[in-house]
Amino acid sequence: MSDHAKQSLPHLRTRHDHSTELAEDYVEAIAEIAAARGSCRVVDLAKHFGVSHVTVNRTIGRLQNEGLVTTEPYKPVSLTRKGLRLAVQCRKRHEIVYQFLLAIGVDPQTAAIDAEGIEHHVSPATLQCFVNWSKTKDSIS
Repeated sequence: MSDHAKQSLPHLRTRHDHSTELAEDYVEAIAEIAAARGSCRVVDLAKHFGVSHVTVNRTIGRLQNEGLVTTEPYKPVSLTRKGLRLAVQCRKRHEIVYQFLLAIGVDPQTAAIDAEGIEHHVSPATLQCFVNWSKTKDSIS
């Protein structure tokens, strides 16, 4: 691999992470809202994200095309199996990052805000280090 190609790898990874961020946030929110209320509607997502119904409808259309959700006009939004798997994975990753931030002394409010961004950009290897560090810290305490 050329030096130029090696230099561009982190930027490629970041662009990829940004491209999946919205889908991850939406499937995670749909799962949370459906668990809390029994179903998830466009209006729930608009309130959750502080965006318009039009924005939510466009995103839901994209998620349908990606096979992550199903819906019909005036009906709740449901996750497909693929969407549910992604939501569970995102929730787990979010919780690991959040707990790690708390463990290193970040206050809960800041940890919640920071975890929301970090979760989309942390590699599986780094995430595993967070888990390992937390286990080591717990066994020492």
